[in-house]
Amino acid sequence: MSFIRLTTTVFAAGLAAGFVGAAATGVQPTQPEDDTDSITLTGVVRDFHERTAPNGHPDFERRPSSGFGLYCGNVTTRLDADGKPVFSGGGFKVGSQWKDSSGRPICWHLFDSSRGDSAGSSGSSDSGGIQSNETFNLWYRDDPRVNRSKLLEINLDRAADGSFVFDSNVDPQSAERGGFFPIDHELFGNSGGSGPDHNYHFTFELQTEFTYEADGAQVFTFRGDDDVWVFINRELVIDLGGVHGALEQTVDLNRLELQDGEDYELSFFFAERHRTASNFRMTTNLKLRNIELPTVTAAYD
Repeated sequence: MSFIRLTTTVFAAGLAAGFVGAAATGVQPTQPEDDTDSITLTGVVRDFHERTAPNGHPDFERRPSSGFGLYCGNVTTRLDADGKPVFSGGGFKVGSQWKDSSGRPICWHLFDSSRGDSAGSSGSSDSGGIQSNETFNLWYRDDPRVNRSKLLEINLDRAADGSFVFDSNVDPQSAERGGFFPIDHELFGNSGGSGPDHNYHFTFELQTEFTYEADGAQVFTFRGDDDVWVFINRELVIDLGGVHGALEQTVDLNRLELQDGEDYELSFFFAERHRTASNFRMTTNLKLRNIELPTVTAAYD
């Protein structure tokens, strides 16, 4: 199909036509109490058809030119004015990840040898299976020509060490479905074809905030597949781009020069683009809370 660049004008037209649902109202962000057993976060899941299907998106079921694997550097290190990641291209396939002094994989953008970090290695230049800025713009924006969206809640349960965890291996629905497949039989429906019967081609976005505590040893870790980008204070802190198996990165917030007691945004962007497994594990001791519930299209399906 022909992909037209998503513009403010097009989006406004979609609103006028009634394609985009009204924003949820009357929902106030809640600050978890210190003794809370769980945190509920509400984000937006957007469903796509794979590239070979009618009205399919060219980035879903697309094998990167250099093969499956981890690709970094394909989004800019700052979010745009809309709070969305920006495709820059010119990224690279990763041979080995950058690590902190404790041996935890970290984002290449945060590498600092003075902290005892170990350098990773990069290979060939490759966009990681993303065709263009035009196609990437649609990953985290509603456009009824190519996607459908709905609100999705995930519950992070308190672990024995006090951290909050969502793990698709433990979450009852995910465990029953054999992975993180939150929209099976919903929106565009399951993907069909050979293999397990799941809806494989979707993105998931969370917009949250937290209060930084300088003495709180605050960290955020994600492990999963495929693409994941995390931004704190609009700066890239986790870069797990590409079509790959489950991979992990951690960010220690004391590296970010934040101000004690101040509130900051954490923006999370996930994509499942390939019909094999779907893993999702988020671990943090941040008391995350929703900022604002966005509009979705599901009300008009």
